[in-house]
Amino acid sequence: MSKKMATRWLVALTLLGLTACGGKLEREAAETYARIAEASYADSLAEAKRLQTAVDAFVAAPDAAGLTAAQTAWKAAREPYGQTEVFRFYDGPIDDPENGPEGLINAWPLDEAYIDSVQGAPGAGFINDPSVALTAEAVMALNEKEGEENIATGYHAIEFMLWGQDLSETSAGTRPHTDFVSAANADRRRQYLGILSALMVQHLEEVHAAWTDGGDNYRAQFVGAKGRASLEKMLTGMIVLSGFELAGERLQTALDSGDQEDEHSCFSDNTHRDMVLNAKGVQNVWHGRYVRTDGTVIEGTGLKAVVADEDAALADALTAQIDRSVTLGEAIQAPFDREIATGNAAGRARVQAMIDSLRKQEELLFDVFKRFGLTVSIPE
Repeated sequence: MSKKMATRWLVALTLLGLTACGGKLEREAAETYARIAEASYADSLAEAKRLQTAVDAFVAAPDAAGLTAAQTAWKAAREPYGQTEVFRFYDGPIDDPENGPEGLINAWPLDEAYIDSVQGAPGAGFINDPSVALTAEAVMALNEKEGEENIATGYHAIEFMLWGQDLSETSAGTRPHTDFVSAANADRRRQYLGILSALMVQHLEEVHAAWTDGGDNYRAQFVGAKGRASLEKMLTGMIVLSGFELAGERLQTALDSGDQEDEHSCFSDNTHRDMVLNAKGVQNVWHGRYVRTDGTVIEGTGLKAVVADEDAALADALTAQIDRSVTLGEAIQAPFDREIATGNAAGRARVQAMIDSLRKQEELLFDVFKRFGLTVSIPE
C-alpha cells in the first residue's frame, strides 16, 4: 500500500471512530466485559444454588438455625448479583423486552400484603388464599399482576419470606421460624419459599447461558458486533445505573421520603451492601477487573483504557469519580433506614454525598458518550 493510500485509509477509519489502536482496544474491552459478565453471573448462579440448598434444608425441617442459615445464604447471594446490574438497561439477556427475566429476579419495591400476612392485615396475600395454586408457572404469572408492586418472585420475595416485615428501628425483620411450622398456612409458606429459590436458579441459568463462551448466543453477538454497538451498550449500562437507577430511584427517592419502604432490601437491612455492590459493578467494567467469590481475578482491557486512548484527562477524572462513588458507598452505615431518617443529619449527609458523586460520575460518562458520538436512552 502506498503512503498516500495508507493516509487516506487512516483518515477514513478516524472518521468512523475506528482508528487501528482505538478499534483494537474497543474489541478487547468488549471481550473483557463479556468475560466479567459471564463470571459475575456464574458466581450469582452458584450462590443462588447454595441459597436453594439452604432453603430446601429449612423447608424440610424448619427450625431457628435453618432460618438463620437461609438468611446468611441470601445475603451471600446478593454479593455477586449486585455487581451484575451494570449489565442492564440496553435490552441485553437480563432485560430483553421480550423474554428478559430481570423482573422475575430483582423487581422491587414489593407490596408485602400481596404475598402474606402483615401488621394490621392478618390473612392477607395469596399465601393465605388456598384457591391460588402454588406452582412455578402460577407464581410467575402472579409477578407484577395488576400492579408493579405486586412482586411474587425474585430476591426480594425470598427476602420477605425469610425476614418478614421490618418493624424495628434497630434490627431487620424478625419473622419466626414457626411461621413455617405452626402458623396458619405454614405448609403453603414452605411450598412457596421452595418454589422461589428454584425459580431463582432457573432464571440465573438462562442469563448465564447467554454470556458463556463458545456458543451461538448473546455473547458471540456482543463481542462480534460491528462498529461501536458494544461500546455503546457498555457505557449505557454504566450511565443508567450510575444516574437514573442508583443515584435516583434507589438513593434519592429513599432520602427524599425518609421511609424504609423506599429502600432496596428493607426486610433484611442489607440495602447498604446493595448500594456498594451496584457502584462496584460500574467500577469492574471501567477498570476491566472483577474479583470472583473464590478470589479468582478476571482482568483485561477495561473501558478506562478505551477512553484514555481518546482523552486521557477525561479518563483520569472518571477513574477518580468512579472510585470515589464506591468509597462513599462503603461509608454509608447500616441499617440504611436509620441513615435516611429525617433526624439523622450525618447519615443523610453520607447518602447525599454518594448521590452527588454518582451524579458527577453520570455527567462524566455522558462526556464520554459525546466524545465517541454515541447515543443513550434514559428510562422515564
